[in-house]
Amino acid sequence: MMGPTGIIRPNDTLAAGRTLGREFFNTLEKLSATPPGVTRVAYGAGEVAAFKLAAEMAKTFRAEQRFDAAGNQYLILPGQDRSRTLLVGSHLDSVPHGGNFDGAAGVALGLALQASLAATNKAPLFDLATVCLRAEESCWFAHSYVGSRSALGRLDPEALEVKRSDSGKSLGEHMAALGFDPQRVREGGRLLEPEEIVAYIEPHIEQGPALVAAGVPLGLVTGIRGSFRFRHIEVLGEYAHSGATPRALRKDAGLAAARFVVALHEMWDDFAAAREDLTVTFGEIETDREAHGFSKVPGKVHLCLDVRSQSKGTLERAQKQVQEIALRIEAETQCTVLLGERSGSAPAPLSEPLQEVMLDAAQHVGLTTIHLPSGAGHDAATYAQAGIPAAMLFIRNENGSHNPHEAMDMADFDAALALLDAAICDPRIAELPRPPPL
Repeated sequence: MMGPTGIIRPNDTLAAGRTLGREFFNTLEKLSATPPGVTRVAYGAGEVAAFKLAAEMAKTFRAEQRFDAAGNQYLILPGQDRSRTLLVGSHLDSVPHGGNFDGAAGVALGLALQASLAATNKAPLFDLATVCLRAEESCWFAHSYVGSRSALGRLDPEALEVKRSDSGKSLGEHMAALGFDPQRVREGGRLLEPEEIVAYIEPHIEQGPALVAAGVPLGLVTGIRGSFRFRHIEVLGEYAHSGATPRALRKDAGLAAARFVVALHEMWDDFAAAREDLTVTFGEIETDREAHGFSKVPGKVHLCLDVRSQSKGTLERAQKQVQEIALRIEAETQCTVLLGERSGSAPAPLSEPLQEVMLDAAQHVGLTTIHLPSGAGHDAATYAQAGIPAAMLFIRNENGSHNPHEAMDMADFDAALALLDAAICDPRIAELPRPPPL
């Protein structure tokens, strides 16, 4: 059959990949089960077992196994051109008592692609590596993208001193305990130079409801939203008797906090009306449990604000408005709004040429897809920000992620496999822009 990009494909070359995918997920769940759900601690037993499972499966089609200094694993199927490598994969750690598909779906699809190619004696255009990345979930080490940043030699050396949440030992200590080289990581060592990487493709379950709501199995990710966060906002007023203090004389922190929340959601309405990508979330809203009482005017409220967008300019304008709104609320309520320290991340637009390849691949195999942003962070952001062509393929998943009830249907996994199989055979892969040296 001839597709729209000139790809010739037999009727069914993917049986080996579909079989491997099911076996991988079933075995992985048994290896890391901690009811409810699974737990694969970064640089811990669960992650190590998952890496070993991936390597054992790759050995069945004679993939080459390599590690970088941080312990990221590369399972390489030789290609027609061995001078460069196409990466497909994700992370294998999980949150405590999470689901079996978050991260693991990307590794499973990389292995399934390789198994399918090997079973039909097809060599990919370039070396095809299933990459198993370490420590993506920042619940274990309070640092983002440990695996992908170390893979590219861009991990902040201070991250090696960060303690793992359950053990109290540092990231560097855990690397060394598994036989890897934290000093080499500190020096920026890497297994592959950026110019040797054709692209990074990260299949991943969707962590929201968009694909389920649209009735579509797969989504092409346009970019990974950046953010700014104020994790420790304090709204300060004065405690007072609820019956004895006139309204005009109150400094009600509860009222001030409520107005602040509403005002920021009205700001979000304005950005949405202008068709600008933005999300606004107050994940924590609470009075001081020890000081507050039923018959007291609140004197203190804690808030946690998370604002995200695909656009750096939108984030900058939104942050300015947040600060202006805080000053306005102070004037209206005679309370103080302390935003506290700001943290966040930069947006990461993903490769448009690679999205076009994947869109044509979807059409070629008869799949409907939609474009959507990723609200959560992913390792693809690290590769994109390094100038490496990066793409993400979301797979429909009920019940969200980071919980035991992740529910990716294997029929949707099969659809993703078919799309990726067509995409990596597209000759335009070879024409993607080469990243600059780091």
